[in-house]
Amino acid sequence: MSTAAVPAEQVTYLELSEEGGGAHKFYEVRLAGAEVTVTYGRIGEGGQARTTSYPTAEKAVAAVSRKVGEKVRKGYAPAVRGVRQRRAVTRRAMASSGSTARQAPLVWRFRSGAAAFGVFVGEEHAWVGNEAGDVYTLTHDGVVTGRYGLPDGVKCIVADDWWIYAGCDNGKVYDLGGKVPRVAYEIAEDVDIYWLDIHDGVLGVADERGGLTTVDHEDEFQWRRKAEGREGWMVRCDREGVYHGHTRGVSRYAARGGEPVWHTRTEGEVLFGWQEREEVFAGTSRGWVHRLRKADGGEVARYRCDAAVFSCAASPDGRYVFAGDNHSSVYCFAADGTRLWKLGTGCGSAYSMQYRDGRLYLVTTDGSLACLDASEQAVRAAQDGTLPRTAEVDAAGWEAVAPGARLETVTAARAGAGVEVECVQDGGRTRVRVVSAGYDPSWRVQFPKDVRVPGARYLVAEVLESGSGGFYRARGEIKRLL
Repeated sequence: MSTAAVPAEQVTYLELSEEGGGAHKFYEVRLAGAEVTVTYGRIGEGGQARTTSYPTAEKAVAAVSRKVGEKVRKGYAPAVRGVRQRRAVTRRAMASSGSTARQAPLVWRFRSGAAAFGVFVGEEHAWVGNEAGDVYTLTHDGVVTGRYGLPDGVKCIVADDWWIYAGCDNGKVYDLGGKVPRVAYEIAEDVDIYWLDIHDGVLGVADERGGLTTVDHEDEFQWRRKAEGREGWMVRCDREGVYHGHTRGVSRYAARGGEPVWHTRTEGEVLFGWQEREEVFAGTSRGWVHRLRKADGGEVARYRCDAAVFSCAASPDGRYVFAGDNHSSVYCFAADGTRLWKLGTGCGSAYSMQYRDGRLYLVTTDGSLACLDASEQAVRAAQDGTLPRTAEVDAAGWEAVAPGARLETVTAARAGAGVEVECVQDGGRTRVRVVSAGYDPSWRVQFPKDVRVPGARYLVAEVLESGSGGFYRARGEIKRLL
């Protein structure tokens, strides 16, 4: 009795391309004997690849059939590579226009070179990330101190205690804590990411279809929920909950397990979200900012803008609430809802913003990171037509540092100070654990995914315990020990 030969190589190529700025993705499955290589990503780009080995060729064929069937049920269809071309990621359907309000008092302005969504302002630096994949760091006085070049548009920049992460349109989240960006998380390929947030190593991901997904510090799936609405432009995480804003309002889920806690309808679709300790703020397409209690979703106040709200923020004490609309205007409200002022940015609509120490930092549709003096004295002078001289920040000479998988290798004798960690195999996954004395050997370490080699040992500048315990995180430079 003869057995049919299994083809040496079989390739199935599928695409899902939606109109109106929807999905534009490919999915390729390549079967070679008992090995299956899946490559996926945005059409016109290289994508990400994963190879899995199966015990037999027959089981590999069955796996291919299952994977292709799942994609076809989701709307993918056979296609010819190269016919459809790459297209830019659409971040906002609404266009930005100029403001008719008086000019805001800008202390300094930095032109990053492309529309910017990512901003974070810490104790020492302000960070901006744009659609070209550039991330710059600047002092609070507007001096450029560094530049990273990520492989795709930056969605947002988020901080988690000591760590800074940038989420990109390629589905990867990069740790920017060292000289070279490293991959910390890889989001599932079927998730069209709109926004990200992180708390104590757990990443919250809101997507185009209204899904909410959380993954832990080891990049392992935790839970997923589907909202009533779509287009999740808001996700904020804290110790107790994950707050998800979409076309039908804002929902809270339990941080562990994802059980629904409350849902509050909003006036218009949620386009941005902010959080403070006890409250969350949701800016909507109908020009409102809703201020909601985290405990029960009850509305504390709402703030009226004259156009769709692209971004919002609040002072830590809750005394002031800020908003940016799609007409290049910025607003400031008192806590009770009274509008205190409205001014024009002069550099496009604010896609994101953050308030710190009397200043409002904006990243805008024209790619600017602008520092606005939000003090009462400066705003009053601007309303009277007196403005400070805005410093134009120059980034000439800064070469972008790209992500890389190469590490400096050293012998133990030359290693110097640091913490030694080791990659080990655990249930089919590669884990990282601390080898140096003084650490719990059972705890795992969040460690860059793209430099892990099973059995290898590394020297890390620092390994710090997470806030809630249960894992450590690598921080600073990494060297591989020979």
